[in-house]
This record gives sequence, C-alpha cells and structure tokens, in this order.
Amino acid sequence: MSPCRGAVLDNAIAHYYDRIQSALDHVREHGPAGDGAPEQRLPQLDDATREFFAVSGLASAFLGTHHGVRLILLDLMRNPGTRTTKTFASLVIVGRAVRHIRETGERLMLLTPSSANKATALRSAVLRAVDTGLVTRDQLRIACVVPEESVAKVWYSRLAADPALRERNPVVVHDGPGAAVKALAQEGAETCAAELRQVSGVRIWHTLDLDNYRAADTVRAFYEAEFLPLPDRGTRWHAHAVSSAFGLFGHHLGTRLLAAEPGAREAPPGYLLVQHLRTPDMVQDLHAGSAPPPYRRHPVSGLFVQNANPVFPAAAFDPHESIDPTFYTERPATAPRMSALIREQGGSGIVVSLHECLARYAQVRALVAQADVHLPADPQKLREWSLVMVVTGTLLAVERGLVRADEVVLHGSGSYDADDYTPLPPPTPSGPPDS
Repeated sequence: MSPCRGAVLDNAIAHYYDRIQSALDHVREHGPAGDGAPEQRLPQLDDATREFFAVSGLASAFLGTHHGVRLILLDLMRNPGTRTTKTFASLVIVGRAVRHIRETGERLMLLTPSSANKATALRSAVLRAVDTGLVTRDQLRIACVVPEESVAKVWYSRLAADPALRERNPVVVHDGPGAAVKALAQEGAETCAAELRQVSGVRIWHTLDLDNYRAADTVRAFYEAEFLPLPDRGTRWHAHAVSSAFGLFGHHLGTRLLAAEPGAREAPPGYLLVQHLRTPDMVQDLHAGSAPPPYRRHPVSGLFVQNANPVFPAAAFDPHESIDPTFYTERPATAPRMSALIREQGGSGIVVSLHECLARYAQVRALVAQADVHLPADPQKLREWSLVMVVTGTLLAVERGLVRADEVVLHGSGSYDADDYTPLPPPTPSGPPDS
C-alpha cells in the first residue's frame, strides 16, 4: 500500500449509522413537510443491512504540496459497481424505502432524472436490496429518465439482463436537451403518481430533492473529523467538480452538526467549485454573474484563448465545449445558496477546459496513483471526468492565486473508464434501449 494512503473505511454508512440518522432527523425537522416521501428513517442495522451498505467505502491520501498548498484526496469512488459518490445517497434513499415497505407493506417505485451516475447508483442500490433479501423485486422498483447523450454512461447490470427485472425497472431515454429530463421526471411524478397508486397500489417517489442527498453526504464531514484533523491554525478548503453541488451541501450539513457538539473547535471550511464551459452557472453566480470572457482564436495553435479572467480557461478547443455530460444542469436552483455559503465561509470557483484537462492528464494520473486510484494511460478511454476535472481545476486555481488556504481536500466524486463497465445498449428507432 502506498505510504501516502490514509485511513480506509470499508463501510462508512454502517460506521456512522447513528450520525446519519441524526442528520436525517435534522433534515426532517428543518425541511418542508408533506411531500409524500417515505419518512427520514433508516432500517434496523442487522447483518442483511450491513451487507447492503457494505459498498459505502471511504479513503483518503496525501498527494503532496502544490505551490505550498497541501493536497489531500478524499476517495468517494470505492464501490466497484458505480465508481461514483452517488453510492452513498442512493444506499440511504433505498434504505429509507426498505424501512417504509417493511412497515407499511406499500410498494414503491423510485423515479429519478439523471445524467447517468444517479441512475447507475440508484439502480445498483435497488438491485443490492433485492439480492440481500431486504425487499422483493415486486416491492421496490426504479424508473430513470436520462438524456440520449448520456445513455452510454449508464451501467448495464442484472436489472437490464434479467427480463423480469428489466420490465420492472425501466430506463426512459429523452432525445432532446439533457437538462429537460428534470422537468420530464417532475411532470411524470405530478401527473401519473396518483393514478398509478390508485390502480396498482404502487407509490412513486421522485427522489431528486436535495434533502434526499444531504444526510448521506454528511459521511464526508464525519470521516474528515475522525481521520483528517486540521493542523492547528490551518485553513482548509474542499474542492469538488459540481453540477448542482449536492455533495458539498451534504458535507456542509455534516460540519454544522459536528460544530454543535461539545468541544467543537474547527472553523468552517471554504469550498472550491470546479465546472466546465458548457454549464459554468454556479461559478458565474459566485462571481456576481460574470459572463465568460471573450475568446479569440490563436493564429498558431488554433486554440481559443483569453487572459482577462483567471476563473475561466486560458485556452480551450471550444468556448462552449462539454467535457462530460454528467455536468448538465443549467441555472441550478442551488447556486444562490452555495454562493452565499462561500461568501460567508470562504472559497472560490474555476472553470476548466478539455484542453487544460488533457494538458494536465499525465500529472493528474501520477498524483492520484499515490492514492491507489488508477486512470487509464489513454484519456480517450475515460468515461467519467469528475476526478480529472477537480484535480486539474485545483492545480490551476492554486497557480492562479484563487486558493487562499493552507490545504485543499479534493473530493474524488467519480472516475471510470471503458474497461470498468458495460454500457446500456443505445436507443433504437423502434423504442427505448433494452433496459
């Protein structure tokens, strides 16, 4: 094992079970009531539920210093069935569903829009609940709405291979703009839920709400407090490649709950948001709605370049490019809230380009290898760019003087390549994919 490797926690949800339940209680007490979702309660932690939560691993590693700033990787990608941080919230959501089904006898169908990773993680959690015997395939199901551009990122599993499971757990593909899947799922929940429940006795639970994610992501703060204590008089930021920043809101909730405990001392951390040029909305909101600077084509390299604003890429193949369809949310409702949080606690934002990610790829690959995280030698094999984006963005932010902290914890929220999974088949003219 690498000497840079920190503590490895194989089952973080079970380890912090009581704390996560307290976070769920907090969300219930301070959130809106009457949304029809199952109660914010986890099932009893017995052998079967421990096995169900067993893929919620966490680890950390010191990556060295960059221009005097210490870098630590928080590895949230240890579930081999997803390779993303969506594992944590998906397990907690399905855990709540399990308790509801056991206590009420009511059948549930989860409904989620997704750019791919939420769909993969929730489908994986539903399958684990069936396989561990917590529920039957008829008691719990899931329907996902994904944009066509992201279908190749949804992982194939027995939910697709088994005809009976495939029929009960559909993936619906939208051939229009990616962000439209959120409105489509919301419309489906509003127009179909009552009729479906009356006709079949199945309740639809539209799971996208932020409060369904925050409590689970408090595990990041709990792990940090236990295994990554901040040196005296130090300042720490947390960096994350974000679309709506659900994960950072969960971390923030965890820090608030910890701060309320007797003897708490650490100051609240700052946050560094990393986005791409297609949807830089959260970074723009943070920086007073600043628009991307004008780019000009370099006469020799052919790249689009600018040097007026260090928050945006210095060079890009396309000023409107998309690095990864994972980051598809336009004008996220969470942006003003995150901007206010960063202005209160500290932090910044940066937008990265594909050119910058490729230029730094070998450096990023060598850095994360110290944490036993492996990127393919050929970046063309990469299918999830979150990890590369956050490391590239942090390195550039440090170099450009955007980071005002002694230490940055980089949230490794997702990374997988073509060898890690089999994608769902693409949609056909006659209908949706065979999912």
